Amino acid sequence: MRIARVTVAALVAAASLALTACGGDTGKSKPFAEVNAPASTKPGTVLDRPFDKPDLVLTDTNGKPWSLREQTKGKPTLIYFGYTNCPDVCPLTMSNLAVARKALSKADQDNLQVVFVTTDPDRDTPESLGKWLKAQDPAFIGLTGDFATIQAGARTLGIGIEAAKKEADGSVVSMHGAQVIAFSPKTDEGYVLYGESTTAEDYTKDLPKIIKGENP
Repeated sequence: MRIARVTVAALVAAASLALTACGGDTGKSKPFAEVNAPASTKPGTVLDRPFDKPDLVLTDTNGKPWSLREQTKGKPTLIYFGYTNCPDVCPLTMSNLAVARKALSKADQDNLQVVFVTTDPDRDTPESLGKWLKAQDPAFIGLTGDFATIQAGARTLGIGIEAAKKEADGSVVSMHGAQVIAFSPKTDEGYVLYGESTTAEDYTKDLPKIIKGENP
């Protein structure tokens, strides 16, 4: 059985819906929408028409400007849009990536770029974002900045996010993407998509190929 392959149009439609709305202050999360992906025996979906890398210039955890295109050029890169107050999906996703990264050789660990872009920049300051990511993996790159800029960058990958909203009970509900997108070091294009059900074992198996720009 081969990995599922979908057109970019179908992927955009699916990715725009594959979001999670989380009430970070209540400790609860609920699906924002559900999408039935094509059946596959593998965790990743290889895109027949890859995404261009977003032209995002945001602020890293050291408070300095960070260009996504320039600073990941020619490097295998994983991008995820989430936020630190997420009670479940975001920390699990980053933990799974951290476990998989540590299974790589030292050279491959140094080469791989894992980029976490916050969807809740009002609360995720460079300092708080850096502290949260350090607990996951100090090598992970955290980016924050103007929400409109982040929203526009996410949209180019078919990820539709909205600004965090405060509920009547005082809880804050935020929306984040439910997928990790892998960018090839050969083309700098996003060519493999992983859903939130992807496990650490799945990433551990696939990352050596992602690092080479091969199909997992």
